[in-house]
Amino acid sequence: MDLQTKLTDWETLCCAYARASRGKRGRAPAAHFELCLADHLLELQSELEQKTYQPGQYHSFYIHEPKKRLISAAPFRDRVVHHALCSITVPYFERLFIGDSYANRVGKGTHRALDRAQQFARRFKYVLQCDVRQFFPSIDHAILQRTLRSMLPDDSLAWLIERILQSGQGVLAGEYDMVYFPGDDLFAASRPRGLPIGNLTSQWWANCYLNPFDQFVKRQLACRGYVRYVDDFLLFSDSKRQLMEWRAAVIERLASLRLTLHEERAYPYPVSEGIPFLGFRVFPDHRRLKARKGFAFRRKLRHLVKTGDEEKIKASVQGWLNHVRYADTYHLRASVLAEVGLLAEERR
Repeated sequence: MDLQTKLTDWETLCCAYARASRGKRGRAPAAHFELCLADHLLELQSELEQKTYQPGQYHSFYIHEPKKRLISAAPFRDRVVHHALCSITVPYFERLFIGDSYANRVGKGTHRALDRAQQFARRFKYVLQCDVRQFFPSIDHAILQRTLRSMLPDDSLAWLIERILQSGQGVLAGEYDMVYFPGDDLFAASRPRGLPIGNLTSQWWANCYLNPFDQFVKRQLACRGYVRYVDDFLLFSDSKRQLMEWRAAVIERLASLRLTLHEERAYPYPVSEGIPFLGFRVFPDHRRLKARKGFAFRRKLRHLVKTGDEEKIKASVQGWLNHVRYADTYHLRASVLAEVGLLAEERR
């Protein structure tokens, strides 16, 4: 059975709807879809079988935490298709990913990435911290499509992948500063690029896009200490000189993917100074929350307290506590909660 047949299977589409609607059934788009659920799923099934499916328009908005980003939300019916597509393709991707890629994967995540980074900080003296400039706006569609074809057992879903990519083309155009690479001509500026931040497919395809780079770091550079979370990654070594050599190799390899580093801050330094990573500062023997993260939550909590919505306050506090408890933050937690008279929540 090819991937196209698996995608259009009724059970696949029903499961995709269930995942897409999780936690959103009370919202208008999901409720409208559910009102005539069978009809909507049959319509999608027919469009996918006949390859007449066309994605809808994105709704875009900015968020400002942890930094300003343009988020693009697809219509609900498209999100059902994204879940169906990922349910079929992700198992093939997972077989090829390295163990130390942590974003958006079951059993991985932020806290596992922090644990791994701290393990390496205890084993090695120095770290090279890197992040890709304008990662999602820079992802080249032609390179991504070649990469996805190499990771899947057949090409039967190539039409759908291309159609989803085309639907997001230009969404992040205003977020991208043109970079010319060796061999480019003037037409390079018109190359299709960019993945909408917010799509489930974008999260997985971003991991796929950097999978050849992960393999390069592990196999060709033979780096024993490597952690990546989306476009933030760390290379560890006992030699500063080796890290500088790897830095040059990393820049060259990323250029083949039409990506660039923030080179001005990608230099080796001792792990004893603490590694800013995923909202924390990681030391060999402890972790701290970045100061701006504490300030940001204080602002958010004060705003929530003014609304008087106890359920939202409790959910926000609990989520924040579950996150920051992975660092040495007891006094910070007590201080923040005491400000709004919620210290009792911390003591339970």
